[in-house]
Amino acid sequence: MAFKPLHDRVLVRRVESDETTKGGLIIPDSAKEKPAEGEVIACGEGARKDSGELISMAVKEGDRVLFGKWSGTEVTLDGEELLIMKESDILGVIA
Repeated sequence: MAFKPLHDRVLVRRVESDETTKGGLIIPDSAKEKPAEGEVIACGEGARKDSGELISMAVKEGDRVLFGKWSGTEVTLDGEELLIMKESDILGVIA
């Protein structure tokens, strides 16, 4: 992909959730919520302190992350819907 986020921004691909409940009920598309879990596709270099020193990113490409429900900006790149968000919008990395 020919896209590189700037500064402390991260490009994330949403990970789709299961289409059935634990009880076996099928969830229709209209009732599904957008998943708050994704995979990091690309990262910027990191933020800068006032002194100019670089603060490295805590996430890296390939990490599975959790983020807030309304986090990020939706964009379409190469026909795929992705999210661009600040690193601070990421709640945590899934081990």
